Amino acid sequence: MSTVAARACARTDMASMAAAGRTVVLVTGNAKKLEEVIQILGDSFPCKLVAKKIDLPEYQGEPDDISIQKCQEAAKQIQGPVIVEDTCLCFNALGGLPGPYIKWFLEKLKPEGLYKLLAGFEDKSAYALCTFAFSTGNPKDKVKLFKGQTHGHIVDPRGPRDFGWDPCFQPEGYDKTYAELPKSVKNSISHRYKALKELSTYFAQQNNSAEAISGFS
Repeated sequence: MSTVAARACARTDMASMAAAGRTVVLVTGNAKKLEEVIQILGDSFPCKLVAKKIDLPEYQGEPDDISIQKCQEAAKQIQGPVIVEDTCLCFNALGGLPGPYIKWFLEKLKPEGLYKLLAGFEDKSAYALCTFAFSTGNPKDKVKLFKGQTHGHIVDPRGPRDFGWDPCFQPEGYDKTYAELPKSVKNSISHRYKALKELSTYFAQQNNSAEAISGFS
């Protein structure tokens, strides 16, 4: 790489690092989700997260494509660093459905209805997929994706009904649903935890690199 190209690359990286070092908007209107995200990330996350609810189009397609499009649109509206989350609940017997459309399935069917969808199938296995998409706010920078997946089974709903489809998803290796598990346990195994771990690692690396570069400036 030439010196000019290296400097250009460094400037781009520094822009991303600067974004990581200041306030970043998490697009959500769900206070519980923000609380869970902050609990999982912990005090070592090198930026301040603030929640903001904005209206985004309901994109269709594959999960990665949906996440990228949502993040790009959110960055346009926010005009700065932004994180967008997209969650899928995929039933293996249904070829991956409801997938990214779980929000609408849940709204119409509730957890009981999701369980009944698999009444005619022996295979009750499913997986939860969480994708966090991050944009620096600069349209020239690519959206970065951080994904986590947890396998489990769809069961007759059990536990509190205050967090989406948690009552009907029982992760592998546990005899309790997401809703029944203590928050500390769920937050250590969930699809969201795994995706946030990737995101946190990326931000920490960017932050460390920014400090190293500034030390030589």
